Amino acid sequence: MAKFKKSYQLGEIEIPTSALPDIIFMLLFFFMVTTVLKEKEDKVKYLIPDAEQIKKIEKKSLVTEVIIGYPKQSVTFGSEAVIQANGRIIQLSEVPQFIEESKSKLSEFEKDQLIVLLKVDKDVEMGIVTDVQQELRKANARKVVYASLTELKK
Repeated sequence: MAKFKKSYQLGEIEIPTSALPDIIFMLLFFFMVTTVLKEKEDKVKYLIPDAEQIKKIEKKSLVTEVIIGYPKQSVTFGSEAVIQANGRIIQLSEVPQFIEESKSKLSEFEKDQLIVLLKVDKDVEMGIVTDVQQELRKANARKVVYASLTELKK
């Protein structure tokens, strides 16, 4: 029987790595192009006030966002404070319907745990905020939190 001679040594095999930087940059470019940073455009300009004490919300899936502020396009929406929910301007009477739509996206167990995050401009009068709170009560949305900037530095 003939013996076959090995034509290579075990330590001599190298894996070519010259193409790895090209592959990494192609992947990086792919993810940069396909990533969506912001799904909806704010039609309301708002400046959130500072807070004394802040608590982080654990389950982000339970949060629905309502923004109260002055419109960016005063020609279209006027100069009074408006309510924005899910990227569209809504009337005060439409708040309960918006809450029901948000609850319908959650499971039966999570419907009572819906958290309404109010982002209110610090220059908006409290009247519209109180009206929104009343409408949230009618819609049985009892968990309301206010967005704020980071804790004040003393």
